[in-house]
This record gives sequence, C-alpha cells and structure tokens, in this order.
Amino acid sequence: MEGLSALVDDVNWVHFVTIPIFTGVVGWLINWSGLVMLFSPVRFHGLSVPGLQAISRVLPRKLQEVPGLLQGGIGWQGIVPARAAKMGSIAVDKAIAKLGTPGDFYQQLEPDQIAEHIVAVFQPEMPQVVEEVMLAEHPSLWRDLPPWGRRALVERVQAQLPAVVKNVTDQIGEHIDQLLDPKIMVIDQFRREPSLVVRIFRDFGQRELNLMVAFGFVFGFLLGIPVAVLDHVFHQWWLLPVLGVVVGWVTNALGMWLIFEPPEPRRFGPFTVHGLFPRRQSEAAEVYADIIASDVITLENIGDFLLEGPRGDRTRQMLVESLRPAIDRAAGPARAAVRVAVGTERFDSIRESIAQVAVDRTLVPFRDPEFSRRQATRIRELVARRCKELPPSDFVEMMRAAIREDEWMLYAHGAIMGFGGGVLHLAVFGVGG
Repeated sequence: MEGLSALVDDVNWVHFVTIPIFTGVVGWLINWSGLVMLFSPVRFHGLSVPGLQAISRVLPRKLQEVPGLLQGGIGWQGIVPARAAKMGSIAVDKAIAKLGTPGDFYQQLEPDQIAEHIVAVFQPEMPQVVEEVMLAEHPSLWRDLPPWGRRALVERVQAQLPAVVKNVTDQIGEHIDQLLDPKIMVIDQFRREPSLVVRIFRDFGQRELNLMVAFGFVFGFLLGIPVAVLDHVFHQWWLLPVLGVVVGWVTNALGMWLIFEPPEPRRFGPFTVHGLFPRRQSEAAEVYADIIASDVITLENIGDFLLEGPRGDRTRQMLVESLRPAIDRAAGPARAAVRVAVGTERFDSIRESIAQVAVDRTLVPFRDPEFSRRQATRIRELVARRCKELPPSDFVEMMRAAIREDEWMLYAHGAIMGFGGGVLHLAVFGVGG
C-alpha cells in the first residue's frame, strides 16, 4: 500500500494527464483524415514516375494495392473510388443478382410504354429514312416513282411501324438474358463514375461517419490512460512512440468495426451492439436504389449496352432478322413485282439497309434521358424492396467490399499518426517518470 502511495505521489500529473489528451486528439485526427483517405480524391491525383510501373510489379502484393503504383504514379486516390469496379462486381454478386434477372429489370421498365415512345419519336422521321435508303440503294427507282407512289410507300412503312417496334421490344425482352449482363453494366458504370460509390456512403451514412470521427477521440482518450500508466511505471523514452503505433492502429480498427460490425444486433449483458450502417439498412436501401435506378440500371444505359456493349453485334443481328418480315409486309402486294423490277439482290440490299437503319433509330429513344428518368421509378421500387430483404451480412459485405482489402492502409495510416503523436509528446514534455 505504501509502495502504491509512493508511486502515485511520484506522478508528474501534467505529463500523465496530457498523454490521454494527446492520444484522444490524435485518435480524432486519425479517423477524420482516414475518412478523407477513404473518399477523396475521386480521381487519381499525383505524378508519373518513369520506371515505377515496372518496379511496382515486383513489390509485395499489399504495396501494389496502393492507388497509383501499378500505373507508375506517386499520389493518391480515395480507397472507395479506387475500388469502385470491385465494389460493383461484389454488389452484383451479393445483391443485384438476387434483386432480379435481366428480364425482371427489363419488365420493370414497361416495354409496352417503351414501344409507344419509340413509335412517337420515330414516326415523324420515317419519310426521311425511306428516302435516304432508297436514294442510297436505288436512286433511279426512287426518282422514277411519282409523288403519290412515294407517299404510298412511306405510308405503308409508317402503318407497319407500331407492329415493327412491338416486335423489336418483344424480341429484346425474349432474349434479354442473353443480351444484357447487369454485372458488366454495373462494373463499367462504377468504373466510369467512381463518384457514384462515394455517394452511396455519403448520402445515407454521413451521420455515422461523423460519429466515427467523434469516437476517434473517445477511443484514443481511453486507450491513452493505460499508455500513461505504462509510461509512468517504466519511464522509457521509446514507450510513447511505440505505444502510439498501437493506439493509432487500434483506434482505426475500432472505428471500422463501429461502422460495420456486428451486422445483426448482439446482446452483451444489458447492452445491445449493432453496426452503425447495418442498423439503418432500410434507409440505405432507399439511397442505394435511387443511385442504381437513376445512374446505373437505366433505360439509357441498357440501350447503350444493347447496341454498343460486348453483345451489341448479336443484338443488331437479332433485330435485323426480326425486321425483315415487317419490311416485306410494308412492300405489300407489289413486293414480287418490285423484286423482279430491281432484281433480287438489289431488293434484298434495300431491305437490309432499311432494317439496319431501323435498328439504330428504334433504339435511339432508349437513350432519351427524360424518358429514362420517368421509367426509373419501378426499378427504384424493385431495388429498394429487394435490398431491404437482403440478409444483413450480405448487405454489410456489399457496402464494405470497396474497403475490406485496403483497410490495412487506414490502419497503417493510424499507426504512423500514432507514432508521430508519441514523438510530439516526447518532444514537448520529455520522458515520464
């Protein structure tokens, strides 16, 4: 008892009390700057270094994950936007694949309304389309036709248009599972617009992220108390920097745990513990659904993917084949006579050209941003409903996917700042004892 009293009497209280204050402030700075590292900048900012790309390939795998190194640059890109494509891939595997098939998403976009919109947009352009094709393929035949003959041909084509377009949207719907790959679409969109992934976190989780920063001070302060005791007992100059590394690492690890773990409520005596993000899964689902419906799985993006994506050639060929009979019907009773007059090869060339032009024109309304926004409501409702039904563990994995493998950078950043805080305290107050 006397030894303990002597130990307490010997305390340099200014030195002792300032240690947890220092670790608290450093813990706050660690979590605040950690959030900056997570989300900013959205694009890589740095300098290109000749030869660095080759050197980086022989570095340990963890170091290769530092944004910019594999591209031969020194700088930084936020961890979340840097891993946007990976998050997109895991989001599809964990959630979007369970939200619905490509056919489910396509049906939510109401193909009948798409067909009506295509007809409304395309019909006024039909005379120009027919004239362009005829002038390109058989200008003498087109010039020799009297005005009433030209009008009759255009009117027959226009009369066939609703049936043709309905056939197009039906054919897309029938083969959509082979033509549309949501995983590639989501990954490509997240890669092009990494800010979308940042929005997912920011739009619904800013309150929790701010709380994580505040808890950085609490964790740092509490961890600083045993550090102060050890420093007083052993009074070694190296203790504060070394223990600062531990405090910095643990503070960041606790901050990440606070956000994501546990995914489901757990009781520890009178206390219930639940991750900050998973406890608001319902609100997160609404934000996630809004971003997916407004910026990822949109009619506009589906149209681009169908025609310009990796399966675009297949889409075009399928639609051309489905349009040929409709073009034959548009020629009407005169089809056989026209085929004889212009020749079978030229007739087939005209039919093929009209079909090719029609494919491009009929899918142009898919890229109408305003129409796409109107059709997004049902996609939003579907994604929100299914996201809310996800098991909490899958929801957490979907949200954490962009961070998990790179969390070591945050912890290393915390350890470095903790070391710096220990060195700073040592420089200002000296060795405890």
